[in-house]
Amino acid sequence: MMDDGKLKGVYTIAPTPFNEDGSVDIGSIPTLVNFLADGGIDGITILGVMDEASKLIDSERDEIIKAAVAASGGRIPICVGTSHGGTDGCVAYSRRAEELGAYALMVAPPKLAKGTDEALMRHYTRVAEAVSIPVVVQDHPTSTGVTMSVKFIADIARLDPKCRFLKLEEEPTPRKVTQVLAANPDVRIFGGLGGNMLLEELKHGAMGTMTGFAYPEILKSIHTRYMSGDVEGATQEFYKYCPLIRFENQPGVGLTLRKHVYTMRGALSCAQARAPFIPLDNETLADLDDLVSRLDLTGK
Repeated sequence: MMDDGKLKGVYTIAPTPFNEDGSVDIGSIPTLVNFLADGGIDGITILGVMDEASKLIDSERDEIIKAAVAASGGRIPICVGTSHGGTDGCVAYSRRAEELGAYALMVAPPKLAKGTDEALMRHYTRVAEAVSIPVVVQDHPTSTGVTMSVKFIADIARLDPKCRFLKLEEEPTPRKVTQVLAANPDVRIFGGLGGNMLLEELKHGAMGTMTGFAYPEILKSIHTRYMSGDVEGATQEFYKYCPLIRFENQPGVGLTLRKHVYTMRGALSCAQARAPFIPLDNETLADLDDLVSRLDLTGK
């Protein structure tokens, strides 16, 4: 039987570490994994669509997966992004990730000149049939250009239980959470989008979130409070940190901001992104410092 009991709660999409010369910083991966595991989150996702995975070559992907799985030491599950523009490539990436110890896969849909539910269904079923681990279907039309219908999401979860996990990022997300669960209550939904709508997604039935944020323990605390029945406590904590969630989620500089904070927190040795990227300016960094100080997060 497929093991999917650990695919729940708060998964952090970890940034790929690079050295100042743009090479992959394999040495920082254990530091980052240990930092995240010590923060009490439920899982780590690597090689996400928005996490510079497209800037890597295949040999680098292998080294990153190996290092992350080894560093986790079974303490925390590793979900690996295996999205590819072609079905054969996605199958190959997915099989390789499973071979290297991935607990689950995250797969965004390929761009199609004229997308249809039938074509997407063939893509996902071929990937799921090729592996024995869960597949998180990523629904993020902003990055993929593909809009997934509620019917497709409900149907693929029925057709292959490996695909009953959804990373839902089509806005407005709370509304679609409700629609998907009405169509198929067995779909297990992660929110995303930097945690922007975490509280509302939980209220509408999401079971967690899978997203990037440089203070993932905050999202975990909000989730824990909500799931334990402390809705008011979760609400107050969410509203307290909303300014930081919003600030880090700025298009274009969100990833470089996240890497900067992770470096500031000692989780990365270098905040370098791989070219091309938009560098941070002094004014943005000053705004970040002011926000972190006001939230009493300096030194944490």
